Amino acid sequence: MIAALDPIPMPPQEYLEWEEKQPLKYEYLEGKVYAMTGGTIPHNDLAVNLTTLLKNHLRGRGCKVQMADAKVGISEQGPFHYPDVMVSCDERDRRATRVLYHPCLIIEVLSPSTEAFDRGRKFQNYRQIAELQEYILVSADQITVECFHRNDQGIWELYTYTEGESVAFRSVGWEGVITEIYEDVVLEGGQRDGRIQ
Repeated sequence: MIAALDPIPMPPQEYLEWEEKQPLKYEYLEGKVYAMTGGTIPHNDLAVNLTTLLKNHLRGRGCKVQMADAKVGISEQGPFHYPDVMVSCDERDRRATRVLYHPCLIIEVLSPSTEAFDRGRKFQNYRQIAELQEYILVSADQITVECFHRNDQGIWELYTYTEGESVAFRSVGWEGVITEIYEDVVLEGGQRDGRIQ
């Protein structure tokens, strides 16, 4: 999703109530709201593939797998973001209807207009979530998956996977080949066909 920079200032509780009545989704950062606009078909295809893989893997384990319409709160005061995919296995999120606060895994599909924000400020915000163990960045213009994993000492380690490799999302115990993530995705940027058979 792409954030349109037309900020409207308001307190967090007012934002949560106001946003429920809006036709668009809005992220909340530093007391301001930012309208979210649609992404591309490859972006959506990647999010659907990831959600499907994780949902199938975690079925019956008490975890919630959410995609673009589900909001994550860094705290009750914000910021609030809409990750492309997230997983929470925390009991406190099981009955959530508006916001998840305790995800163990967050995935963002990179778009040219949001990549810098996803790598920078958004990741900085996400790192404040105590339960978050993994932050995944998935490229929509090349076959590349970057996994930032919080180790036992609380230090974030980067694992990068490319074409032909197996991928591991340690936070939820999922392992598979990268082609599963990119199945039927036509990559953006025209560098290659992008269709995975």
